[in-house]
Amino acid sequence: MFEGSADGLVGEIADSVWRESVLMAQRCAAIAALLALRTAEAEAADPDPGWSMITGFARTTAEVSAAMNMTPRGAQQLVAQADALDTRLPTVAQVLAGGRTDWRTVEQIVKRTELVDDAAAMATLDTELAERIGSWVCWSRQRIINAVDAAVRAVDPAAAKQRRVRAHDERFVHVSAGPDGIAVLRAKLPAPVAAIVDKQLAQMAKSVCGKDSRTMDQRRADALWALAERRELTCACGRSDCPAQSHADAERPPSPVSVVINVIATEDTVAGDSQQPGYLEGYGVIDADQVRELTATAVIRPVDCPQVSDEQAHRYQPSAGLENWIRCRDLTCRFPGCDRKAWICDIDHTVAFNHHDPAAGGLTVPEDLSCECREHHRLKTFHGGPGGWRDKQLPDGRIEWTSPTGRTYVTSPLGYDLFPQLRQACRAPTPRKRSRAKELAARISRARAHLHAQRPVDAENRRVNYARRREIELRKWRNQSRRYLILFKGEQHSTSPWCTWINDPFEPEELPPDWQPPPPPPTNDNDDPPF
Repeated sequence: MFEGSADGLVGEIADSVWRESVLMAQRCAAIAALLALRTAEAEAADPDPGWSMITGFARTTAEVSAAMNMTPRGAQQLVAQADALDTRLPTVAQVLAGGRTDWRTVEQIVKRTELVDDAAAMATLDTELAERIGSWVCWSRQRIINAVDAAVRAVDPAAAKQRRVRAHDERFVHVSAGPDGIAVLRAKLPAPVAAIVDKQLAQMAKSVCGKDSRTMDQRRADALWALAERRELTCACGRSDCPAQSHADAERPPSPVSVVINVIATEDTVAGDSQQPGYLEGYGVIDADQVRELTATAVIRPVDCPQVSDEQAHRYQPSAGLENWIRCRDLTCRFPGCDRKAWICDIDHTVAFNHHDPAAGGLTVPEDLSCECREHHRLKTFHGGPGGWRDKQLPDGRIEWTSPTGRTYVTSPLGYDLFPQLRQACRAPTPRKRSRAKELAARISRARAHLHAQRPVDAENRRVNYARRREIELRKWRNQSRRYLILFKGEQHSTSPWCTWINDPFEPEELPPDWQPPPPPPTNDNDDPPF
């Protein structure tokens, strides 16, 4: 394919960069046009949709994510970049379309100019950068950033100052999945905080003895683990008389922190009879040895497709066992390109559950349930049906998604790929013991019996509550009468033969919880009338 001289090969590489720039410009232009179309549709559908609004940006992101098999975050970033090139940097977009710059440079321009909100300043910046970026071909990434920042500072100093405030507000710590059972920890921290963390890790890494065989990077990684568990870094020299270990024990006793993580593996792997890998929630595949290390002191729960009774199938909320099985089967959100872990997703009915008549709608069974993150659950709920997103769950667990334009995307449960044992068919719901009419009659009979038994209880509660209110009112009235007596006669007692209670001490105006009125007088309907 690439026969010829080295010069020809280098030329092919350079040409591919030019073609990539042209294709990227075309892609961004198409995305921007789609965004304008979907935004107009969203605004025309309902002028005041409230919290159910699925914006044009969200609709475009979903379609781009599915078409390019991208994560939602990646699709959101690409749509935002395409919109910026279309509305804020059209001249720079023309330079990219002509192949006179690369996408790496344009990405930095979009990112470093996003806080410029003055239209005139943005137009000036667009023209100036478009004239200059053609000469930045051999520049490093940092040099490009410095040049763009200088241009921004010249036309809008306030935007340059705002970058620092925004950078502080955007601090984060992210943990993302990596290959081979390793995760990647990324953090964006204020410089003083990062310096403190760096110094603390360095001190802990140097606290072990000289016989420790780990590299400095390995010790720093283990020190971060020790910090999370609030303990000292343990020396790995293996000596019983290690001075560093004895000092650490005296300095601070270990106080490990308990956390909950979900690990999925076969029973044989946990028992040591198989080397089939497992799955660590949110991170990916881990080997059998790591599975056994994690499960050595863990709580183990078997995951089986539960038997769903007919009554449970007609309830909206799945049982805990069924919900756990669905999450273990799917492992991630089932929307195309989305990799959000199942344990933070919603359990959604593929065929909508009918709350008014459960028998007429989707059943709460494995064949009609799937994991969907909140973003894509809302997308399906408020932008579904004709003209929106539609999904259909196939008998083998795959879900066929149809986009608003009619394109179809098929996703399969990740758990089926990793654990073929999960493919076993779940048992059908157990049939009802009675017909629907008899079940309805039985429910009505139970409800009436309950109401009949509850009537005397409610009547007694009403009598007691009324008596308590009346007793409190009488006590307040008697106490007020005693105050009037003191006001007019001082400490002199009343000599009236009526209402002798007025000379009694003041009564508490609150009743104890166990206060009960006297029982009602007996009634005998058989007594003869007094005439």
